Amino acid sequence: MPTRTMRAIQLHEHGGPEVLRYDEVPVPGPGPGEVLIRVQAVGINPPDWYLRDGLTNIPPETRPKFELPVIPGTDVSGVVEAVAADVEDFSVGDEVFGLLRFPSFDGRAYAEYVAAPASDLARKPAGIDHVHAAGAPMSLLTAWQFLIEVGHDHPSPFQAARHRPVALGAGTTVLVNGAAGGVGHFALQLAKWKGAHVIAVASGAHESFLRDLGADEFIDYTKHRPEELASGVDLVLDAVGGRDSSRLLRTLKRGGALFPVFFGEYDEEETAKLGVTVSGTQVRSNGAQLAEVGRLLDAGTVRVAIDSTYPLADAQAAHERAARGHIQGKIVLKVA
Repeated sequence: MPTRTMRAIQLHEHGGPEVLRYDEVPVPGPGPGEVLIRVQAVGINPPDWYLRDGLTNIPPETRPKFELPVIPGTDVSGVVEAVAADVEDFSVGDEVFGLLRFPSFDGRAYAEYVAAPASDLARKPAGIDHVHAAGAPMSLLTAWQFLIEVGHDHPSPFQAARHRPVALGAGTTVLVNGAAGGVGHFALQLAKWKGAHVIAVASGAHESFLRDLGADEFIDYTKHRPEELASGVDLVLDAVGGRDSSRLLRTLKRGGALFPVFFGEYDEEETAKLGVTVSGTQVRSNGAQLAEVGRLLDAGTVRVAIDSTYPLADAQAAHERAARGHIQGKIVLKVA
């Protein structure tokens, strides 16, 4: 019997978007605990271009192992086509979405079919389409695990202490830096859902978008330094990171916390002097949490913003769009 084949994006070498190749490869079979998904849409995330670049921005001791050629991608929405004998929670024909095998780089989602651990999946919310569902898993779970519930006991490779979310509610103020991006626009909405007062920091082009999502205040970082306008903040969720990240510590009140989603640089003496804490975690696949946030998506309490969509074959153009920055929500690949 001939092997079934499919189209997928593969990396045979590291480099810029031009190294993404549209190949013909065998359709995988579901292993124990897995289902085979006919992919409808794939969300694009920063780890996809980290992998494409060769993970050069990740400390060598924390880099996951992988071999070339590799199919990138972790965020998927699609339809179950086959189920392993030991899987009870899903059936052929179910519409599902998930963050696959993260934090390994073995998701293999940029493809027409993907074998996925059933434990990484949840039923797709009926109220949203596959494109919007594919835009949610990694970014929404990141916001959830940072702000609401970690949901696992795995130690973070980036800090010794266990990450503990801050209790949010009326009377708490949250500043979201990079509020228009994937993690940022979900963090804003989750903080509002909990009743917090939210200050959104982004470029001016995103102001109406972020106010529509519920931002109480808006700071255009191209015109003002956030630390000069905001003070007495309980929590900063920094979805930008980088060398300037520590300046946001000055927006916090004593006892406040800064949660960096991406790598930042912080001085322990400065944080001690200010009386604040810096804490983060590493997002992990979690189908049960995805089912929980799926209810918020279904109810419209949390919305997925789509920046742009591209056909799977045009993954290079999608990565070029990501490299230009100023993304509003998520970039998604549509699979015919």
